[in-house]
Amino acid sequence: MADTAPTTDQVTAHALQIGDRINTAGFEGQLLSTAPLAIRVGSNGFAVAFRYGVVVFIGLTADQEAEFLEKLQTRTFGKITPYEDEWAKIQVAKEGDEPIPVGGPILVRELSVERLLVVADALAKSVVLARDERQVANVFDTIEPFARELGREGRTSRNRTDLLKLLGNALLVQHRLSGRVAVSDKPDVLWDRPDLERLYSRLEDEYELSERAETMNRKLEVIADTATTLSDIIDTKRALRLEVIVIFLIAFEILVTFYEIYTRH
Repeated sequence: MADTAPTTDQVTAHALQIGDRINTAGFEGQLLSTAPLAIRVGSNGFAVAFRYGVVVFIGLTADQEAEFLEKLQTRTFGKITPYEDEWAKIQVAKEGDEPIPVGGPILVRELSVERLLVVADALAKSVVLARDERQVANVFDTIEPFARELGREGRTSRNRTDLLKLLGNALLVQHRLSGRVAVSDKPDVLWDRPDLERLYSRLEDEYELSERAETMNRKLEVIADTATTLSDIIDTKRALRLEVIVIFLIAFEILVTFYEIYTRH
């Protein structure tokens, strides 16, 4: 990993979720890191692309960001419109203790590539969580009419397709959290730089990554349980309808048989 970093005392970090997945293999440019992919852009900035669909720009202008995003167009799958984004200021801390003041800039001892990669990792996870939190909230808004109707009338008029869509959305968010994003996993750079553990821990606390992921998982469990319950209700109603149809057909067959017997005599 190259140790080339911005030469100023403060830079701006801009995280964007542009899709569900980014193919980072074989990307051309001045490579600063491979896991995640970090590419030098211009004289002082660089871009960090994560496979789970997030790119973090550090020290870039709007034009430089747009140019880099254009290069990612063919490498991005499951594109998101509009982008989910998050901003942060990163500043050198003169006291060297790397605190993160509430609402203020992220203070680091120096603007080294390794430290900025740790910041980029936290921002990338935060922006993914923000989108997933909104999706889960939308799923809860969808569930509420089901539950209200069930509590008021003791039954639901919704069909099975709506419930399967509900389950599908919950499973997609759960898969993204536990599979591709792996919010609980620490950045790879910490394997080589364990001294940056404190910085990552502070970032994790600042953006409440573990707490948000845990809350998300609890909500997903509620969604899955609710959707499964409603699905069972619909299955029961469908089974009852089939039983009524079978009874009707049997009764109809009996009537036809009696009619044939009557006409013969």
